[in-house]
Amino acid sequence: MAAVTEQTVLSVRHYTDRLFAFRVTRPASFRFRSGEFVMLGLMINGKPLLRAYSIASPSWDEELEFFSIKVPDGPLTEHLQHIQPGDTILLGTKSVGTLVHDALLPGEHLYLLSTGTGIAPFAAVVRDPETYERFSKVILTHTCREAAELTYGVELVAAAKADPLVGEMASAQLIHYPTTTREQTARMGRITTLIETGELFRDLGVPAFDPARDRVMICGSMEMLADLKALCEAAGLEEGANSRPAHSVVEKAFAG
Repeated sequence: MAAVTEQTVLSVRHYTDRLFAFRVTRPASFRFRSGEFVMLGLMINGKPLLRAYSIASPSWDEELEFFSIKVPDGPLTEHLQHIQPGDTILLGTKSVGTLVHDALLPGEHLYLLSTGTGIAPFAAVVRDPETYERFSKVILTHTCREAAELTYGVELVAAAKADPLVGEMASAQLIHYPTTTREQTARMGRITTLIETGELFRDLGVPAFDPARDRVMICGSMEMLADLKALCEAAGLEEGANSRPAHSVVEKAFAG
């Protein structure tokens, strides 16, 4: 098992019967890049049970935030959803991931495409000053089944625009594009459909994907990842990596 440390749960908030967020202490020695994930878990029946979790707080935050789904009978989340402030949680000592600026070439527009708890790494990215220094426009899309599941993203964007560090830049450059697929709201549809039909670009008043200008980060369900990756490739956006930056990146370690 990878090396872990014991950290203390600082706060827990339940958004719906399926989604919750929590914050834990951050070890002084723990370093990460905004957008990375880390192994996180609990001691279950005397044994450590860990899963990969995107870090929802930016690299400068003194605490670590996570956004989780509650999976019925999930080996870890059936226990994790019941944590309370003061409880102990296991945290890996090394973070990794592809949803980082190092994996993308310079560009003008940064699209952060997410479904469900896939918004977690982008919660870190939109609160990182480097994001706004590298891109003139940052488009955060978040698609969920019901309106209540969008609350985390709505509050995230409001907090980013009010943040003393990035607030001025976020207010001028960050665009929030939430949609629902089940409950009737002002904007509906799967993000893949909205890209295919061009509705996303018409709503934003920008041209369709162009490798000369646009960069894309993707995080969500496995089906969504595959569909969006195909759309990006069709538009000429090549997938990048830390060792070979390109036009788009996909978080393969995440599915939720």
